[in-house]
Amino acid sequence: MERADNGMEKLVASALKRVPPGEGPLLAWSVACGSVVAEKTRAVGFENGILRVEVPDVGWRKELQTIAGQYLAILNRYCNESVKRVEFVIVDERSSERR
Repeated sequence: MERADNGMEKLVASALKRVPPGEGPLLAWSVACGSVVAEKTRAVGFENGILRVEVPDVGWRKELQTIAGQYLAILNRYCNESVKRVEFVIVDERSSERR
């Protein structure tokens, strides 16, 4: 089974490295965080090495911040562009920033 996982990882990495600039980290987020977290979050922007991810509430933000380093390692393994930081933004805060 390990070989199948390794083959799938290579396929995903290859595909993500061919996307237009700025899109790789956005698309790689759901791969990096896994399906459970991906259902509750959404990558919304990538600029200057910072990936912005919407989260539903403060609890989610706090929990994900504790493992952000693991996400960075995975994102940088899959993407051509360097992701320096993941910024978790609560959905309501992001809406109020636009006003």
